[in-house]
Amino acid sequence: METAEKITRPQRKFLPEDFKVTVWEDLKPYFDALLERELSSAEDLKKWFRDRSELESVISEDLAWRYIRMTCYTENQEYRTHYQDFIENIQPKIAPVSDKLNRKAAESPFLSEVAQLPGYDIMIRNLRKEIEIFREENVPLFTAINTETQKYGQISGAMTVEVDGKELTLQQAGVLLMSTDRKVREEVFRKIAARRLADKDALNDSFTRLVELRHQVAINAGFKNFRDYMFKALGRFDYTVQDCFDFHKAIETETLPILDDFAKARKESLKVDSLRPWDKAVDPELRPPLKPFGSGEELTEKTIEVFRRLDPYLGDCLAIMRQMGHLDLESRKGKAPGGYNYPLAEIGVPFIFMNATSTLRDMVTIMHEGGHAIHNFLTRELELNDFKSTPSEVAELASMSMELLSMDHWDVFFEDEAELKRARREHLEDIIETLPWVATIDQFQHWIYEHPTHSLEERRAAWNEIFGRFSDRVTDWSGLEKERDYLWQKQLHLYEVPFYYIEYGMAQLGAIAVWRNFRRNREEGLAGYRRALALGYMKSIPEVYAAAGIRFDFSREYIRELMDFVREELDDL
Repeated sequence: METAEKITRPQRKFLPEDFKVTVWEDLKPYFDALLERELSSAEDLKKWFRDRSELESVISEDLAWRYIRMTCYTENQEYRTHYQDFIENIQPKIAPVSDKLNRKAAESPFLSEVAQLPGYDIMIRNLRKEIEIFREENVPLFTAINTETQKYGQISGAMTVEVDGKELTLQQAGVLLMSTDRKVREEVFRKIAARRLADKDALNDSFTRLVELRHQVAINAGFKNFRDYMFKALGRFDYTVQDCFDFHKAIETETLPILDDFAKARKESLKVDSLRPWDKAVDPELRPPLKPFGSGEELTEKTIEVFRRLDPYLGDCLAIMRQMGHLDLESRKGKAPGGYNYPLAEIGVPFIFMNATSTLRDMVTIMHEGGHAIHNFLTRELELNDFKSTPSEVAELASMSMELLSMDHWDVFFEDEAELKRARREHLEDIIETLPWVATIDQFQHWIYEHPTHSLEERRAAWNEIFGRFSDRVTDWSGLEKERDYLWQKQLHLYEVPFYYIEYGMAQLGAIAVWRNFRRNREEGLAGYRRALALGYMKSIPEVYAAAGIRFDFSREYIRELMDFVREELDDL
């Protein structure tokens, strides 16, 4: 494994070594060169694809750094302007030329020969899909959408509440929902909810604008609605809209009874007359919250150790990221909400962004984003950028599997055996509770874009109907109807990455299956995981899952089988 000092980007063969993305006029000659190049053989076409990949990698990494800096420091006007400049002045120019490049490749008489090479068939399938959905009139609409989506980070990043005279981000305040003092929990819950509600109209207006813009994109591209457009755009070749609805139904049938059992047990354990939303995060036995780490530095150090114990290579990957300054983990004011692992296409060493405070959820998040990072390292040497750009159903398999595979070494964070068991238990329960939330958000998106001209009142009613369908029947929301009406606004994906959510559910099932293999045979389970990730996007989703020794299956029977396995593991704890 290389060290950070030795990691350099591959030598450029098409662009000058010192080339930096500044303005479109500097990029244009390289696109023109690709458009004008004569392709006289399959070898010419292969080299053309490699040169195009290099150009796209350089541009992708430049955009990545603009986005990373903007989200790390949302109040920095220079970073915002730098990102906005790309969105408004560079990206719109690239889109039409990319379409011309796609058409040039598609029309080449040597394409069928190149398609026989490993991975190229999948890339060419995507290329044809891009040609099918591209419309020149959508270019300015995407610019408007990208500008509108930035508002969510700015509005959310500015949200703080005051607790005991201290100004806290909502992430920091959320930790207090684990307080063993019920009055404190209720007070904090109400403050967070009130702060969110203060911006509900701004967030509603922004979302309405996004729905309008996205619907127009779909109509322009010849689709009935944005949902159908996105299924094509996301390359969902391996499942259908009906499969999603079947998944929702299976989750409703197989996980809701477990959810009800959890809620009943929690209510009895807490000895409360009614289980309220602020009772959901506290330990049911009223033990103080688990605190696996105290600082971002400690979180980094311990995570590297966990990964190293699992497999020395995995630990080295994270150590390199730390050395290169590719980690920004702690929550602070002015930082955008959420967490992500951003691939850096040219150097191949990604960047992890988080809002960690000190919770178990934060610890699991770094395991999750670390799984994404490992995926980037394992695909670093693949020939084309397209081979590394995996669909979400595969990307999330990498991250969610890592949450579970790492559990054997969580004693790095929890020396006390009782705390270790409790951490594992809480995480497994959280997995079961996450699946219905995934179904809720996905079902809501289907409704939103199937009814693009809906009123705010219809949106509210639809949300409550769907939320009720996938929620336990024990938690009491009386008197909190308005808070419940706008719960969806806390879900960043609805604003920034529409229809990217059901993948979490599909990948979660895959991750449980990977973990089950690992429990049965540690070495083969881990080897299967690495084998699948190393394929990048050179095989179809079912083939990648098969390489890990699991099925791409979300039937009711399979979900029941996996839920039974998780319940057995919970019983053992």
